[in-house]
Amino acid sequence: MNLKLQGKTAFITGSTSGIGWATARALAQEGVHVILNGRGAVGVSTAVEKLRKEFNEVEVKGVAADFLYPDQIKALLGQLSEVDILINNVGIYSSASFTKTSDEDWYRQIEVNLMSGVRLSKYVLPKMLHRDWGRILFISSECATLVPEDLIAYSTTKAALLSLSRGISQLTSGSGVTVNTIVPGSTLTKGAEEFLATVAAKENKTKATVSKAFFNDARKSSLLQRFAEVKEIADTITYFSSPLSSATNGAVIKVDGGSMGGIL
Repeated sequence: MNLKLQGKTAFITGSTSGIGWATARALAQEGVHVILNGRGAVGVSTAVEKLRKEFNEVEVKGVAADFLYPDQIKALLGQLSEVDILINNVGIYSSASFTKTSDEDWYRQIEVNLMSGVRLSKYVLPKMLHRDWGRILFISSECATLVPEDLIAYSTTKAALLSLSRGISQLTSGSGVTVNTIVPGSTLTKGAEEFLATVAAKENKTKATVSKAFFNDARKSSLLQRFAEVKEIADTITYFSSPLSSATNGAVIKVDGGSMGGIL
């Protein structure tokens, strides 16, 4: 299927690994010029070179910025070229009980997970509306509604993205710009791989056994009953980045393997 993305430019936050990296690859495969992002210059440079070698027919750039620091965001905005597709993917979390989660941990997650999307969207939205085309996507999480007890701060920021996305979408009425939220379920990112390996070593079990136990105990509601591959999430993001998704705006798109339940 031709997604009609050839020649578009996408900026993906947190895209040197995981869902962000898989999305960058999927977009590049469709002929999209990609701007990668990560916290460190070395990591960004490495990812850029890797993507260039695989897709030498598209332009690949990188901008290092830690979204915890507003001055770095300001510098990043000065380096962004015309962006047709903004994917607000970056996210951090800390696992702790509610009473032991410090104010600093709350502020860090709010700054990175929520305010990065606010600041970037404020920058690109007027330009997209002027050109009468654009895609803004927020990457949330099943935790937005499942809310694990040790991830209340993280879950709160991911739930806030749904309101933010819906609100911004209402500013695009009658235009060729759309704003949507993608909600992945449990996904086999680097962090998930490390979690499985750590538990497997601690309990002297295989990663497959630990993974099965996770879905038997912690994610009983999952209909998929396995971790999604990052490519499965990235393929959905790529479609909703394309002109073919023009009738979807202000929506929450679940790629959660059924874990969140409900009919909406």
